[in-house]
Amino acid sequence: MTRMLSFRTSEEQATSATRWAEVLGIARSELLRDALRRHLVRLESEHDAEVWTEMPHSAHELSPAAIADWSPAEEWAD
Repeated sequence: MTRMLSFRTSEEQATSATRWAEVLGIARSELLRDALRRHLVRLESEHDAEVWTEMPHSAHELSPAAIADWSPAEEWAD
């Protein structure tokens, strides 16, 4: 399901968006959707980083990391 969003912007930004859409060979609405999606992904990742620094992994959550450091029990090179 899609939803219509509408917003106002400066004449300069509107002209630039139209020009770039033409250069890229895509619809202006596609350019704006992609720009919004990328910006929201960046905001979410910044939020995730803030949450992680406030609540780092517990010792229990980090326990599989010790297993990852194990080397093979046998020599498999023949």
